[in-house]
Amino acid sequence: MKSFRSFRLDTANQCLWSGQERVPIPPKAYDVLRYLVENPGRLVTQDELLEALWPETYVNHEILRKYILDIRKILGDRPDKPVFIETVTKRGYRFIAPVIDEGASEPSDLPGSNVTEEKVRGETTPSEQQRPGGRTHFWKMAIIPVLGVAVGAATAGHFLLARNKASYRSSNATSIAVLPFANLSAGKDQEYFSDGLSEQLINDLAKVSGLQVVARSSAFQFKGKNEDVREVGRKLGVANVLEGSVRREGNHIRITAELTKANDGFQLWSQTYDRQINDIMAVQDEIARATTEALQLKLLVGNGQPIPSSSRNTNPQAYQAYLQAKYFIGRGRSKDDLEKALAYADSAIQFDEKYAPAWALRASVYNTMAEAELIDDAQGYREAQNDAERAIALDPNCASAYVALATNQIDHDWDWDAAKSSVTRAAALEPGNTEIVRVRSNLFWVLGDLDQAIKLREQLVTLDPLRADSFLDRAFLLYLAGRYKEAHADLQKALDLNPQAAFGNFTLGLTFIAEGMPQPALAASEKEQSDWAKLTVEALADHALGREQDSNAALGELIAKHATGAAFQIAEVYGFREESDKAFKWLGRAYEQRDPGLTVIKTDPLLKGLRHDQRYAELLKKMRLPG
Repeated sequence: MKSFRSFRLDTANQCLWSGQERVPIPPKAYDVLRYLVENPGRLVTQDELLEALWPETYVNHEILRKYILDIRKILGDRPDKPVFIETVTKRGYRFIAPVIDEGASEPSDLPGSNVTEEKVRGETTPSEQQRPGGRTHFWKMAIIPVLGVAVGAATAGHFLLARNKASYRSSNATSIAVLPFANLSAGKDQEYFSDGLSEQLINDLAKVSGLQVVARSSAFQFKGKNEDVREVGRKLGVANVLEGSVRREGNHIRITAELTKANDGFQLWSQTYDRQINDIMAVQDEIARATTEALQLKLLVGNGQPIPSSSRNTNPQAYQAYLQAKYFIGRGRSKDDLEKALAYADSAIQFDEKYAPAWALRASVYNTMAEAELIDDAQGYREAQNDAERAIALDPNCASAYVALATNQIDHDWDWDAAKSSVTRAAALEPGNTEIVRVRSNLFWVLGDLDQAIKLREQLVTLDPLRADSFLDRAFLLYLAGRYKEAHADLQKALDLNPQAAFGNFTLGLTFIAEGMPQPALAASEKEQSDWAKLTVEALADHALGREQDSNAALGELIAKHATGAAFQIAEVYGFREESDKAFKWLGRAYEQRDPGLTVIKTDPLLKGLRHDQRYAELLKKMRLPG
């Protein structure tokens, strides 16, 4: 126990007392105070403090000054007339109050001895909840799902992760999550701007080799929540969290950003930027660079390479329209949202026709609309290809353009060599981009390399741990690989995160069919939201149960209602029922329609009975797939 004036520093239980009252103090502020108290009367340099308390960790001196300011507030000290801590300008600090060493006290000897040691150490104090530079602003809006991730995922994810704490702890010191920046603007119409800034920072950091960056869809689960940064780190499995706020008034913006260690809440770096809207991209570059420097970039793969600059001489109006387009495409796959995203992308191009990211985003919207059958797929994919190629011509380093082009080449052109070239280039530009990892996995899967596809999906689970699709997509690949027990585990996680996850029960039903369990497959089909997926599983399960009349009825309804969009699934049912001629008839129709489902032909267990047929080899050749 160390006493100074009216305070007592309990070094055994790591807490501070004033009289009979325990004084709230953040953990790192306590560490700084303790070091000074244990070295009274002598000058302690800033470098000595940093080395003693944060060895082998880069810490900005400004953070240390903030902790000193916190301590002064807690003790009631004044920098101009100090009675506890004296500042020696540009050198360090000296603890000037007399210190009495009373010896360590047992917990029972302390004031308020009814509080156990465990509670004293484990409780969260007001100062910890609102630490200097920490999350002091509450976000107002609900979670925005990304391309089909339902709103309920966050709540379900909380319970799933609470049951599996150990699963999401990170051993990677250079792992990071960028939380959605809080919109503090007076108007309520600037959320697209704060969200867009956060997403652009995610993309910028994903360019750094060796830096593990959590995907937007998982990081944005914490939007509008005042969750302790340590809990955020545990749930996302990261060692660091970048967060901040945006306040915009006309063309003036104030951005605050802070980087925090997730395990102890210690702030590594913070900065406030007061700029004009024209400088927003330069600010993004500064924040990204400062973040990587604070994470000791020299430890990252690439021997300390600097983060690539994304500064562009872009029309500010074009950039704002681009952020609005990103906002709407991030909300989901509804026709209304995608049309708004397309309109804002068009607006960005009108303001600046040479702005490559806007062309790339337009390509991505067209790909999504074609895939979702919201427009004629031939027209949609053609527009997407033209826009992606235009973006690459304008900026050969635009990773999102290569992703859009690769998606088009896989889903529509079936040009596997070109897709491999596109996705390889994208991965070189942004190695940590989750969408690139997803597309690479898709390509390996189509070509029949399930092991490599699954490995990449495992990487996605790490980078996007709160997104149901991360587990659902891996479950589907595990089903194709015949690893049914693992598939069931992933499906349970996906449905825990989002009970309404699109095609979750469809994949569960297929897995039961493959295991020879048609009755549970039927039960799963009843919970499936997609009509064509529900009918497909019903037709398969009823056939497996020997109920041919029911199977025919489900298949007939599938053909009547979804012949255009589900030709491949119709072929799967016929293939499973060993009706080869009809199966190949519908496979031919799927080929003519460029049905994306056909890309699973090499690994689909429902079609294994067709693989000995010469027509199967001919179809693979037409699709330019290896035999």
